[in-house]
Amino acid sequence: MQCLGIDYGTRRIGLSYGDEIGVATPLPALVQSAPEQRWTALRDVVKSRRITDLVLGYPFNMDGTAGFKAKEVDEFAARLKAEFGLPVHLVDERLTSYEAESTIAKAKRREVRASGLVDSRAATIILQDYLDQKLPPAAAES
Repeated sequence: MQCLGIDYGTRRIGLSYGDEIGVATPLPALVQSAPEQRWTALRDVVKSRRITDLVLGYPFNMDGTAGFKAKEVDEFAARLKAEFGLPVHLVDERLTSYEAESTIAKAKRREVRASGLVDSRAATIILQDYLDQKLPPAAAES
């Protein structure tokens, strides 16, 4: 199992990587200005990392209903399936960007946001949530 965590955005796509070890680690975000350049870069990551599963953050509202960006993420998920033929797992992404941003000093948030660091940290939180559900700790299995 080789998973790619994805925090989708129209300007940046945060990425993270995890496998059967169960630890998600951030990858550089896709920050190319043109959407097709981001797709090309995404294809390269999927191929070079030999990804078997895509884990995509899904924008639920706090009340559990689908958020306003849900339709956009649904379209992105459909394209992921069509492009790569891999399973796409949707994971609740509520508050992940907030949590990721809270680890960065307020004075640096604007410059860091443009770099995609917050997006990749959010993707890491999304993927870690998935891995924690998929691969429970060994102690819990005893």
